[in-house]
Amino acid sequence: MNAEQFAEHYWASLHKYLDDPNEVQRSTAYELGRHALADGLGVLDIAAAHYGALQRVLSARARRAIPGAVIKAANEFFAECLSPFEISYRGAREGARAWQHLNEALENEAKRIAHALHDEAGQLLASVHFAVADMAGELPPQSRARLQEVKSLLNRIETELRDLSHELHPTVLDRLGLLPALQFLAESVTKRAGIPITLKGGEPGRLPPVVEITLYRIVQEALNNVLKHAQASSASIELKVGPQRVSCTIRDNGVGFAAERIQHTDGLGLAGIRERLNALGGSLHFVSKPKRGTALRAEVPKGR
Repeated sequence: MNAEQFAEHYWASLHKYLDDPNEVQRSTAYELGRHALADGLGVLDIAAAHYGALQRVLSARARRAIPGAVIKAANEFFAECLSPFEISYRGAREGARAWQHLNEALENEAKRIAHALHDEAGQLLASVHFAVADMAGELPPQSRARLQEVKSLLNRIETELRDLSHELHPTVLDRLGLLPALQFLAESVTKRAGIPITLKGGEPGRLPPVVEITLYRIVQEALNNVLKHAQASSASIELKVGPQRVSCTIRDNGVGFAAERIQHTDGLGLAGIRERLNALGGSLHFVSKPKRGTALRAEVPKGR
């Protein structure tokens, strides 16, 4: 049902209700709103249909004064038609809150595990390093070469644990803020994948923790997409902070995506990014064309 068809249904139902404002007729308003919501119509479409119907009521009764009861009944019908949208909005709002609480719980758990890997496992490895060093002094020279191999393996384990810790939860984000954390992330991706990642933007100061970690995770996901799908030779991150909102744009010079692929793919992680942004009242802007690269911009309010 399109907007024009809905307007005709709305007028016919409102006309019946004004002639006989009973509960049965009133329930048709709710059903109209429910079908409009299911068909993708918006509140403005409902308002336009109501306005058009009122114009027809006024025209039909142009020679007579319209009782206040008629206007009141029309408003009640309009409000009843909007109620499915109100219910949907409340459900979406509660869903966004639940999503945000879940994200916060997951981030707190990731933070705990990351600190355990970084601090506790790091201390254990340091103890092993000391034990190996003590042992080296007691062994003959020909055996020390094998101990050097053990030390090399320990260094590799230490590096991988540190990288895993930062991926789970970047400690630099907690200590220094968003811009240094993004710089560390860009350098890590460049080192690991060989793709130069540049970072532009002024120091935003400390933002609410939930804003910082949301933008960090979005950049992390976007860079993963660059590595997996873009076939790019370079990428950039740009952080902009305004009076009310902060935005982060990730661009690459890769193969890009056709519009229909963007709309129907789940492989890019866009659904998760949108959910994170929706929970904060933010927005996602995604532009991509074949052979012309991709740009993803996330915007969130500075305050929670």
